[in-house]
Amino acid sequence: MQEVKKLQYYVNGEFKTSKTEVYSDAFDPSTGEIIAKVPRCTPDEVTEAIAAAKAAFPGWSSTPVIKRVQILHKFRELLIENMNELTHLVALENGKAWGEAEGDVLKAKEGTEQALAAPSLMMGESLLDASKGYDTVSYREPLGVFAGIIPFNFPAMIPMGWMTPICIACGNTIVLKAATFTPQTCFRIVELYKEAGLPDGVINIVTCSRHEAEILLTHPDVKGITFVGSTEVGKHIYSTAAASGKRVQALCEAKNHALVLADAPIDRTAAGIVNAAFGCAGERCMALPVIVAQDSIADELAQAIIKQAKALIVGAAYNKKTQLGPVINEAHKKSVLDWIQQGIDEGAKLVLDGRNITVKGYEHGFYVGPTIFDQVKPGMTIGDREVFGPVLCIKRVKTFEEGLSVMNANPFANGSVIFTQNGHYAREFVRHTDGGMVGVNVGIPVPVGVFAFNGHKQSFFGDLHCLGKDGYRFYTEGKVVTTHWFDEAEKKSKTVSTWDGTI
Repeated sequence: MQEVKKLQYYVNGEFKTSKTEVYSDAFDPSTGEIIAKVPRCTPDEVTEAIAAAKAAFPGWSSTPVIKRVQILHKFRELLIENMNELTHLVALENGKAWGEAEGDVLKAKEGTEQALAAPSLMMGESLLDASKGYDTVSYREPLGVFAGIIPFNFPAMIPMGWMTPICIACGNTIVLKAATFTPQTCFRIVELYKEAGLPDGVINIVTCSRHEAEILLTHPDVKGITFVGSTEVGKHIYSTAAASGKRVQALCEAKNHALVLADAPIDRTAAGIVNAAFGCAGERCMALPVIVAQDSIADELAQAIIKQAKALIVGAAYNKKTQLGPVINEAHKKSVLDWIQQGIDEGAKLVLDGRNITVKGYEHGFYVGPTIFDQVKPGMTIGDREVFGPVLCIKRVKTFEEGLSVMNANPFANGSVIFTQNGHYAREFVRHTDGGMVGVNVGIPVPVGVFAFNGHKQSFFGDLHCLGKDGYRFYTEGKVVTTHWFDEAEKKSKTVSTWDGTI
């Protein structure tokens, strides 16, 4: 039995006990046991976090960027020193298999390393003699307080790799709304930031419901919002926060497809598909839940995928032999099982059923085994909507053109993949797919952090994406300064020489 902790919230460099009377249960998905009570912070406590971030902004923003990133350098070293503890914590509260949990923390490190480039990537541009005697230079400056609304599925990477590092490296402060199901990783990592020397108030963390989170969307002191979650909520956040004059990055649902052509090597392709479809129990927006297979190899490919999926070791997240861990909680498990039943009701062919799996010694954990549907037809929701679980759908097509059309008909466009050895088709796919992150023989085409996380269509709302150069533009605003100095003749002249922006 794990100790049931009553969690606090984090404001102005210290943990505080909430005045709320409402607490939610956070589970160990591997055992089904409650491991934490998570406060539903009050509106006043959310406002307190915003006020702390606002108060910290003047001092932090005036700290030279080179000194700011020195703190991030120290923080990166602390991440590495505490890698094993953080990996265990992610596995414990999220249910990722050990290697996946470690990858989650490594992605937080990667985002931090991208933020270390702030002194270079915040640099502006200049032009001597933009007009005779007039010089113009541009700067990038921080805006103020940002807010991050975090999902449960990547408790280290998303808040501490995507949202926080570039934001604070650019001189802003931040209020994070941690996921109710998985807040402990976030709280532990902020302790490392404090140990690294980050001033109080630069990072603040609350846990609350959507009702209290509305404050972040409309509060005049919040300059921008980064959100990761469902499309329904993302649209609301985008429209509400943008109407309040805020910048928004809303990263939303996905239903990524992979087109498998007849020349793809079957076993190697199947291995890539199984890893992409069932890794993290399918609870990631860059999972690969749909395969669009060319008819001539579809039967052979399906059998290879089924064989490899059956061989996956399903077990507790912190067992290092586990390849497929549990889903996040009982309610989400029921949602996944309901989706499987809907696929059956719609007429898809269930060729691998993971509904009745049990793990010895962990019988109360939230496990769903690898599940595969074949003969998924257009219009079946199982093949078009996000399940967010270890469920793979196989659609069949005759040609490359038909396959591309099937893929592009989907309203989501986070990622898309093609498996082929044909350079022409690969090039045509890259040019014409709707996916914002594209893989050629790469099952999970998540780019490294120097590039943006680049979802399209209903998978993203906003103008500037997370990470890469987009991240720096999102967390800063430009200022253009034109300077003119009088020569001796002008000093004596009674005529005013003005700069009107013309050449």
